[in-house]
Amino acid sequence: MGEDYSIRPARPTDADAIAACVAAAYAIYVTRMGKRPGPMLDDYAKVIAHHRVFVLVGAEIAGVLVLIDQEDGGLLLDNVAIHPDVQGKGLGRRLIAFAEDEARRQGHGALDLYSHVTMTESIALYLTLGYEETERRVVRGYDRVYMRKDLSV
Repeated sequence: MGEDYSIRPARPTDADAIAACVAAAYAIYVTRMGKRPGPMLDDYAKVIAHHRVFVLVGAEIAGVLVLIDQEDGGLLLDNVAIHPDVQGKGLGRRLIAFAEDEARRQGHGALDLYSHVTMTESIALYLTLGYEETERRVVRGYDRVYMRKDLSV
């Protein structure tokens, strides 16, 4: 239980472990959504090559964070996933705080994210962390809730 975790940039050799962590973290949503969530479909070798990906590491990869530069100059928290074996320890909050710090470090005044409408636990967490819903729309067949946090406050 007293395992220490650190956050580091993902390496190309982490792709399979990241995919396994994401698959485990999102598995509970497959039935709710009626299909695999978008993050379960990603090719993590490509994601690592094209975006900023960080891993939360203890004895093995326990969490994943993907940040994407948006065309409008903003920063998108595209994916945050914690392996179910270590959920409930505040590790998701730790990765989100890390993402917010990264956004500030890069000079962003806000951080954007989206979640599927059925991921009610995640949406509730984001609301408690100061994110506000900005819109809802369907993208590639997924009912998304878009949220933003003002980081200048």
